Amino acid sequence: MRTLINDLKGHLEKEVVIQGTVDVVRNQGKVAFFDFRDRTGIIQGVIFGKPEVLESVQDLKQESAVEVSGIVHARPEKMINVKVQNGDIELEITNVTVLGASEALPFDMDAELGLEALLDNRPLTLRRPRERAIFKIQHTIINTYRNYLVSQGFTEFQAPKLVGGDAEGGAEVFKVDYFNDQKAYLATSPQLYKQIMVGVFERVFSTGATFRAEKSATTRHLSEISMLDFEMGFIKDHSDVMTMVTGVMRAITEAISTQCADELALLNVPKALAPEVFPTMTLREAQALILKETGVDKSKEPDLEPEDERFLCEYAHEHLNSDFVLVTHFPTKKRPFYTHVEPENPEYTRSFDLLFRGLEMCSGGQRVHDYETLIGRMKEKGLDPEKFEYYLQAFKYGIPPHGGVGLGLERLTAKFSGVGNVKEATLFPRDINRIDTLLSKPTDNAN
Repeated sequence: MRTLINDLKGHLEKEVVIQGTVDVVRNQGKVAFFDFRDRTGIIQGVIFGKPEVLESVQDLKQESAVEVSGIVHARPEKMINVKVQNGDIELEITNVTVLGASEALPFDMDAELGLEALLDNRPLTLRRPRERAIFKIQHTIINTYRNYLVSQGFTEFQAPKLVGGDAEGGAEVFKVDYFNDQKAYLATSPQLYKQIMVGVFERVFSTGATFRAEKSATTRHLSEISMLDFEMGFIKDHSDVMTMVTGVMRAITEAISTQCADELALLNVPKALAPEVFPTMTLREAQALILKETGVDKSKEPDLEPEDERFLCEYAHEHLNSDFVLVTHFPTKKRPFYTHVEPENPEYTRSFDLLFRGLEMCSGGQRVHDYETLIGRMKEKGLDPEKFEYYLQAFKYGIPPHGGVGLGLERLTAKFSGVGNVKEATLFPRDINRIDTLLSKPTDNAN
């Protein structure tokens, strides 16, 4: 019966069988040392005084899948290493069976690799400790997001990925030629469907892929992204949505700090600062702060530029004890048709962006819920309401005041794990230059 590596301390001086992957090979002639890993951890094994066993592993290579029999021993006190898992025990190997042989690796697993080499060899490089740490953090993000929202009365649903129209009203889209006499696209957002679902369950969330056909190849952009969306009904205004997203991010921050402490240490990333209330300012207040602190006047800009996002987060970290910043009230002309206009100042919307460690993580806000107002907003944006007839049914037959957000999973992962390029926080990234392997030489310098 297989014993998991994390359970070996309960089997001192007993023979066990483990199954795992060869992590390290150190063959020293008459003695050989191996590190084996499984899903629960790592253990050092040693072969000595058993020439026949030693002979059987002469060709055993790193990354081979094996079944190992051995006796669990406590290490002598002078050999204990408190800095590593199972540093006080080792496995005296009595037999090794190769379940899946590995060829010689094309590079050292701890080598410094360029981004393209890292991604071109993804089936192998994902096994490295650094990458395993990044995607353990990603797992924790999505799992905590789901559990937190369920605890707040949300219901999960799966939004379609093939749609008849674009929710953003003009974003670059991937066209699909398949449906009879009908244009279809890969979805850029589940926005329209989660608004429909507010009329069904009141509070809903979704997870899954969305697609953007932007002609970009920067550190911030992907063609296929994983989105964490939620929408909630019976709100007062966008502030209720901001309170909910604050709760989500505080829960994720705490889960990562406790469940991924070893991964954060490996990546040398500190715990994020997530106060009970995130610093909040309007777009114009943010631009006034930028002018005051840097002398750069952005007061007429309709949005934040990347350097503005970096400055605001650095300022919040240093002066406000927060790695998160909420910026509200973006101009009406720059937000999608479904964004609720601020009644007291129709030039601006009841919308917000959440910034984290120098990068926008999500946009959100209150949505238009009145049927006639929504049709008017569509026409203002140059959209044909007839093409949205299916979506408009939800509003024609009554829907409560509501709002929500869409969080980018890969961007969250990148910032929580401290990597500089969102592609490093994507298991199998797709952009204009890549589907698994590089399609052509990049023509746009990443920035």
